[in-house]
Amino acid sequence: MTIVSKVRRFTITTAVTAALSLAAFSAGAEVKSFAILTPEQGSDFGWNQQGIEAARAVAEQFDLELTIASGLGYGDIRPTLRELAAEGLDLLIAHASGYNTAAPEVAEDTGVPVAIVDAPQAIKAGLVTDYTLSGHEGAYLAGVLAARMTRSGTLGIVVSGEPPAWNSQSTAFARGARATDPEIDLRYSVIGPAAYADAAGARRVTEAVIAAGADVIFGQGNGSSFGILQAVETTDAADGGKVWFIDIIGDKSSIDNGHLLSSVVWNLTPVYRAMIEDLQSGSFGREGYRISLADESLQLLKTANVPDAIWDEVMAVREGIISGDIQVEADFDAETVRELMSGVAE
Repeated sequence: MTIVSKVRRFTITTAVTAALSLAAFSAGAEVKSFAILTPEQGSDFGWNQQGIEAARAVAEQFDLELTIASGLGYGDIRPTLRELAAEGLDLLIAHASGYNTAAPEVAEDTGVPVAIVDAPQAIKAGLVTDYTLSGHEGAYLAGVLAARMTRSGTLGIVVSGEPPAWNSQSTAFARGARATDPEIDLRYSVIGPAAYADAAGARRVTEAVIAAGADVIFGQGNGSSFGILQAVETTDAADGGKVWFIDIIGDKSSIDNGHLLSSVVWNLTPVYRAMIEDLQSGSFGREGYRISLADESLQLLKTANVPDAIWDEVMAVREGIISGDIQVEADFDAETVRELMSGVAE
């Protein structure tokens, strides 16, 4: 675990702290510090890095003290949450869906507000908020782009698990591709039930999807996405040509060797900024947070590998989504994902 920045220590008992915290936040409170907890290091060009960079941006904007606890893994983080709560922080951002049971429990015990992922049913006024982020609008655009760029007519979707955020993007990608070409072939493969950091498994699975005919891969994987990238860089398509990679959340352009087609980029700064503002106003925990194309917290990355004419077509679809002329619903169900596919590899 890596923890940076100084924090203030309190010796008030847990029960008293909880009571005082809830009373203060119900009416709004001064916010001086917060923490973000991530399962992996902030160097994955994805979920962990985007979260940490957004937290840093918000800390700078509001002149707040930030504590970063990274590389925590996907196990029980209650001890770390309690340790940070005891430091007197004003908010704990539990930046992994696997933390959404432990964090509300610690919030109840300590009175320190928490933000969790993929559990909107756990929202509690003044204490627990949720950011079930869905990049489905951007993923729909990615599906349009992939359908226009494929030579084989086969697209691959490789995921590191089936959390709600991945499912909503997979369904939207499939629908965007099918809206562009109803005959498109979609191949779907799951690296593992929680294979977020399994780069070796991601490479193996992606190679199999390419062998099944895919020449564009939509990969959702956190750390495992590096394995997807390695596979597309070292494996030729069936026609002997290049395989394209469409990433999510971050921007790997700086390490790309010519195979990165695009990425559904999530900007979490507006999300965390809204959390701080809601803590200050006393409205924290009344509703969850979202990202969208309209406010550019969600964007499709344009690389030099996308022809301008095709990009213009994709941007026209983007305008249709923003205007409401094109409806893109968020569907978080894994079964729906599988029903949309031409083939599913177990």
